[in-house]
Amino acid sequence: MHPRDKDVPPAIRRMPRPRGLRGSAAPARRWLARTLLLAAGLLAAQAAWLPAKAALAQVLLATSWQQSLADGKAHRPWPWADTHAVARLSSPRLGVSQVVLAGDSGRSLAFGPGWAESSAAPGAAGTVVISGHRDTHFRWLKDLRDGDVVQLESRDGPRRYQVAGTRVADARSERIAASGRDQLLLVTCWPFEATAPRGPLRYLVTLRPLPRASSR
Repeated sequence: MHPRDKDVPPAIRRMPRPRGLRGSAAPARRWLARTLLLAAGLLAAQAAWLPAKAALAQVLLATSWQQSLADGKAHRPWPWADTHAVARLSSPRLGVSQVVLAGDSGRSLAFGPGWAESSAAPGAAGTVVISGHRDTHFRWLKDLRDGDVVQLESRDGPRRYQVAGTRVADARSERIAASGRDQLLLVTCWPFEATAPRGPLRYLVTLRPLPRASSR
């Protein structure tokens, strides 16, 4: 039998895709990818904003602190600031130098370490309490070791302190308060790698004053 005499099935025709759906998946995927990239960029910018703001603030604070040392007066680091520089804190071994602000409220701590005004003034005898955020200005506290020397410069001149110990305190059961003892307390939140802010635990570094250098 000739092949042409066989029954030949009709050709199978593909149903046309509705015009409204043709190519719609690709633009949707591109839109979703761009949205995710934008969201990731915003999150990254937000994460970088706090350290950048803290670093810029220290530059402005350093200028105001030098002005205070020159004339003995308080100088605001920027016109709308509600605080001023009161001291400079430094760690020679770690290469840290930071200007300390008056007050330890959230507004002050956003720009630098803050001195608790209920404690002894920097340069005076008694317990000086200085606080800072664990993820910006006071992150270096975790690298302090027993015996390290830290200097606190006030308008009366520098005082050198030596690390005597570190510990973790629970703010729910212990109040960190100044005492009559001559010492420097550096305070930050703990643990350093915590993801949740404002936990109840505090990391305390206790430093004892070293003898002042002889003026002779």
